[in-house]
Amino acid sequence: MRRLGADADQGISSIEVVILAPIIILFILVLVAFGQLVDGRGAVDGAARDAARAGSIQRDAPVAMSEARKAAAADLTDVCSGSVTVRKTSAGFKAGGLFTVEVSCEIRALGMLGLNIPTHLTGRSSSPLDPFRRAG
Repeated sequence: MRRLGADADQGISSIEVVILAPIIILFILVLVAFGQLVDGRGAVDGAARDAARAGSIQRDAPVAMSEARKAAAADLTDVCSGSVTVRKTSAGFKAGGLFTVEVSCEIRALGMLGLNIPTHLTGRSSSPLDPFRRAG
């Protein structure tokens, strides 16, 4: 007489591994990709903060925008896949006012999975202009 219980279970573990391993690996890759999205959001927000600060300590608007672009580009070299856009959204450049910039770029978060889904992130920040600074 043959025992069906022991022989019927042979090879089941191999089949489970073959089916479940790719699903688990895909799940881990998706977690890593979304972690990259969160990291990208923090980097873009930080670049906006640094760009606003770099621009707010300058004496005139053209130099302020140039320094804001440099600061944002330096912060986002490893995060963005394309160019970094810095746009001034505040009106004027008078002492005592605010210098507000909007920084945006395409991040490469989901590109590591082979998904070419464009992920465009934008961050905005303001920094006060010194009310006692002298105009250049």
